[in-house]
Order: sequence, then structure tokens, then C-alpha cells
Amino acid sequence: MCSQLGCERGQGLGVTRNCRILVRTARREPTERRSQMAMTVPFSGGCACGAIRYECSARPIVSSNCHCRDCQRASGSAFGPFLTVSADALRLTRGEPRFYRKVSDGGNPMLRGFCPDCGSPLLIQEPHRSKIVSIHAASLDDPSWYKPTMDIFTASAQPWDVMNPKLEKFARMPPIPESFGR
Repeated sequence: MCSQLGCERGQGLGVTRNCRILVRTARREPTERRSQMAMTVPFSGGCACGAIRYECSARPIVSSNCHCRDCQRASGSAFGPFLTVSADALRLTRGEPRFYRKVSDGGNPMLRGFCPDCGSPLLIQEPHRSKIVSIHAASLDDPSWYKPTMDIFTASAQPWDVMNPKLEKFARMPPIPESFGR
């Protein structure tokens, strides 16, 4: 009997196969090491079907997990992971996103950019903060280097969501310098 899996050879589970799977999984690079992979500038990304592509020539100003209800709905999950960058540094290299306009949980207008062909969420623009844009981390060509620095709108977080206790928490939107817009 395999003490690790509680299975026996010949019972359909295949001790050898299951043990190989465990060994392969254990040999994978630890999450901590993967999350510290270096970000390169410029970085690029796009939608799932390739109709929209972008390139960013500057490092993110901030990386955040947004737990507002709108980001939950748009991501289909507990939060939306975003990198906020200078609007001047972001350049669309192929295609044009379609925008859905709504009033955010913070009470301001926002535009959610997505691919009109495949529906992939790509970015958020806020007219009152015209100098910044937020890029959906899942749209990055290499999302492995995304490392959030904060959780925002935690007052709306789902009780089943497990947040990283090491990240700074904000019940709503954190203070944003006036120099980013208005």
C-alpha cells in the first residue's frame, strides 16, 4: 500500500502512476519563486482571440486586486487583478476594444474595455483620471510576474475569498494623487 496516497497496486489507481504525478507536482517551482519572476519593460498582452494587442512602455504604478462587485461580475471571480499604468505608456498595436460605460462602486464613471470578438476583459479607463489606465492582469502575455501590492474595495469582498494577509487592505478606493486626473 502507498502510504502517501492510501492506494494499493492493482486497485485501479496505479500506485506508480499516482506517485509519479505527486513527484512531478512536488518538483514544480514554488509559487513564491514564480511570483518573483522579473517583469520586463516593455510588456505586452491582448485578448484571447488575438484581435486586440497592446504594449506598455513603463512599469506599473500599482498592482491591485479589486474586490468591488463590478470587478467580481466582470472577472467571474472574487476579484479583478489589475496593473495601473500611465495612459501615455500604453499603446494599442492591433484592434480596438469595445467599451462598456457604467458608474463605478466609487461613484464615478468608468469604461471597461473588452474584445468585441471574444469578450476578454482588457482594461479600465476612468474619464476623471485621464492620465492612468488599468490593465487586466489576465490579459498579459506573461501574467506570472503579476504581483499585487494591495486589495481594494475589501468591504465588498466575498466571505469565501481568501486574501493574502501580507497585502495592504483598503475598504474602498485608496487615495489617488490629483496629478492622475481631474
